Amino acid sequence: MDFNVKRLAADAGTFLSRAVQFTEEKLGQAEKTELDAHLENLLIRAENTKQWTERIMKQTEVLLQPNPNVRLEEFVYEKLEKKAPTRMNNHELLGQSMIDSGNEFGPGTAYGNALIKCGETEKQIGGAEREFIQSSAINFLTPFRNFLEGDFKTILKERKLLAIPSFLHVDEVTEAEQELRMTQSEFDRQAEITRLLLEGVSSTHAHHLRCLNDFVEAQTTYYAQCYQYMVDLQKQLGSFPSSFTNNNQSSVSGGASISVPTLPVSASLPSVSAGRGSSTASGGFSELRSSNGSRKARVLYDYDAASSSELSLLADEVIMVSSVPGMDSDWLMGERGNQKGKVPITYLELLN
Repeated sequence: MDFNVKRLAADAGTFLSRAVQFTEEKLGQAEKTELDAHLENLLIRAENTKQWTERIMKQTEVLLQPNPNVRLEEFVYEKLEKKAPTRMNNHELLGQSMIDSGNEFGPGTAYGNALIKCGETEKQIGGAEREFIQSSAINFLTPFRNFLEGDFKTILKERKLLAIPSFLHVDEVTEAEQELRMTQSEFDRQAEITRLLLEGVSSTHAHHLRCLNDFVEAQTTYYAQCYQYMVDLQKQLGSFPSSFTNNNQSSVSGGASISVPTLPVSASLPSVSAGRGSSTASGGFSELRSSNGSRKARVLYDYDAASSSELSLLADEVIMVSSVPGMDSDWLMGERGNQKGKVPITYLELLN
C-alpha cells in the first residue's frame, strides 16, 4: 500500500489542532464562534416562551380537572391512543343524587319536587362544564402542546447544531483555510436557519393570543350558562318572594350585559314571564284590590311557605285569591279548599 507520510502527518496535525481547540473552548481558554446579539435575544425569548407555556398548560389542566388521579389516567390513555372511559362529573353526580332523593321523598311533595328541580339544574351545569372542558382542551391546550412538542423541539434540534464548535485556529495551510471557510459557511447557514425558526416565535405568540381569546369566550359562555340555570332555578324555588320582581328584572339586565354572541341560553332569559307579570297582570291585581272580591289564579311556579301564615303552591294549580285590607301589596290571600294563607303575587297569573 502506498502511504503518503506527509499527508498523514498533515491530517494528524489538523486533528490534534481541532482536539486542542475543542478542549480549550470547553475550558474557556479559546475564543468560540459567538452568536450575534439578535440571535441570542431570540434564543432567550424562545426559552421564556417554552417555560411559560409549560406553566400555563399545567395550571389550566389543574383548573379543568382538579383530581390528579384522573389527570394521570387521562394522560395514560392519551399515550396509549385510547379513549378514556366517560364518567359523570361532580355536578352530574350531585344532580343524580338529588333527583334520586327527590323521587324517594315523592315528587308530589314540596321538598321532593324542589330536590328534583335542583338535581336537573345541577346536571345541566355538569353538561355545560363538560362542553367547556372539551372546548378548552381543543382550542387552548392543544395548540400550546403542539408548540412544545413540535415547533420548540425543532428549534432545539437546530440550536444544537450551532453548538458544534467552529474551529477558527488551524494550521495556515491551503487545505485548512479552505476547510475553515466551509466550516464558517456551514455555521452561518445554520445560524440563519435557527434565526428564522426563532423569529417564528412571534407568530406563535399571535396564535396563542387567538387561543387565549377562545378560552376566555368558552369561560364566558360556561359561566353565563351556569348563571342562567341558577336564575331559572331560583325563580322556580322562590327563595326570595318579597323581592322576586326586582331580582327577575336584574337578571334580565345582567344577562343582556354578557355579550357572548354564541350564548345558547340567551333565548331562555326570564324576560317573557317578567313582562307578563309586570304589564298584563298588574292591572288585574289592581282591579282585584279595589273591588275587594276574589278571582281564580293559576300558579306559575312552585312555592314553599316560609311560615304558617303562608300557603304552599305547586306550579300549574288553580287557586282562589282575594285582597285583604292592610296586606302588603306584593301579597294576596290564597285559598285552596279548606287551606288559606298568604301567597306572593309574582307567582300568580289571574284568570278571566
